[in-house]
Amino acid sequence: MIYVFDTSSIHALQHFYPSVFKSIWGDLDILVQKELLTSTREVFNELERQAISAEVLQWSKDNKQIFTTPTNSELQFVATIFQVKHFQALIGKQQQLKGTPVADPFVIAKAKVANATVVTEEGWLRPNDTLTPKPNAAKIPNVCAHFNVPCVDLEGFMRLQEWTF
Repeated sequence: MIYVFDTSSIHALQHFYPSVFKSIWGDLDILVQKELLTSTREVFNELERQAISAEVLQWSKDNKQIFTTPTNSELQFVATIFQVKHFQALIGKQQQLKGTPVADPFVIAKAKVANATVVTEEGWLRPNDTLTPKPNAAKIPNVCAHFNVPCVDLEGFMRLQEWTF
């Protein structure tokens, strides 16, 4: 299975210090080598603008090949996403005004076109330890559910990989 990582999940990896959690980073590198972990150029652009650990930023730079430019099929699917008026809120007012990168629709489109699973930390509720999208939100899990794109958080990704530490 291919996984398309959102900015929030790569950002969350900084809590797994590479010098301490070597097996996680080694396993991520194996997935990258097998081309089973990918992302988009827009995620890389967001990462460069955020306050993330030097190790995660360096890992991102060392694996820049996973941050691909959207294909025509992906761009067409981004347009399909924005045909749903409610999902136009994926691009916030501040992002529109400042012209800052917006990765969410590109992450979803990449996963849809590649029959992959999105990995994101945003837009989830955890009632009774069950992961569910926030109701009526214009967030990645909601858009994924609408278009039948599998979507998990980092913990769900690690469970799917059957990683234990």
